[in-house]
Amino acid sequence: MHQYLKAIGFGNVRSKKEMNKVLLQVKNLFTQQDLISQDEEIDLCEYRKEFGAGIGISLCGDMDIDENFERNYYYPYFFGTGITSYADVYVERRMDREAYAGICEDVKIGINLIFHLQNTAEFLKKQQAGKDSVKYKSVTLSGLCNGGTILLPVLKDKEQEERQREEVHNRMMLVSAAKSGDQDAIESLTMDDIDTYSRVSQRLVSEDVFSIVDTYIMPYGIECDHYSILGEILELQRIMNEHTKEEIYVMKLDVNSLLFDICVPVETVIGSPDIGRRFKGNMWLQGRINF
Repeated sequence: MHQYLKAIGFGNVRSKKEMNKVLLQVKNLFTQQDLISQDEEIDLCEYRKEFGAGIGISLCGDMDIDENFERNYYYPYFFGTGITSYADVYVERRMDREAYAGICEDVKIGINLIFHLQNTAEFLKKQQAGKDSVKYKSVTLSGLCNGGTILLPVLKDKEQEERQREEVHNRMMLVSAAKSGDQDAIESLTMDDIDTYSRVSQRLVSEDVFSIVDTYIMPYGIECDHYSILGEILELQRIMNEHTKEEIYVMKLDVNSLLFDICVPVETVIGSPDIGRRFKGNMWLQGRINF
């Protein structure tokens, strides 16, 4: 079974037999169906069923001309809100199945974010429309977490917050210049990293790392679209999985000036979440390209 079914409230589904009943419900009582022609006899078919506000299961497979469906894979999804980034996005097909990964190059964080593409059908239809290149306007990211921990915020005054915003802006400009081949910008970023490492090493002698590091996002594990995050909670709400009746937190996070939503089961969160506090956990990153 999929590792992140728990994130959308299916933590009590523990056997393949139970999961097959849920998938049969997805196929027979779907809320959305997409068909994309592959050849004269086979269409790529995707069934989606929503089990709560923005959460659900997607079932993908092949459908022949007699409308016989053969399942290839399934995955849980969570649709985020708002716009996460206007940066360039590249899409690549996975080797083992008809699924796609997006790569977002946002200068706010300095690394390429790889995410599972949610609107594959829409992307393929745009490709089949005969256009030379598909144009992207923006991307909306979201994360699925099986658990997490709530941390108190870092104490900062107005002057420190203003200085931090200015430093983030200056670093974004340097990263953008460095990508264009500016040697001075590359050297400046290198010196900044050395200075930061030196200051952090000195403070770690007497301080906890989470009182120094405000937010972060970094690759986690061996899967390319899994990340460890620490972000400030900007919005918080509870939703319910209508099938299992499990409650789920939906949080909008500020992670290194990148805004996106994550969902996590209420019972697996350690601590009491609130706006202004921080959430720490591991997530599977998904995303929807806005055309």
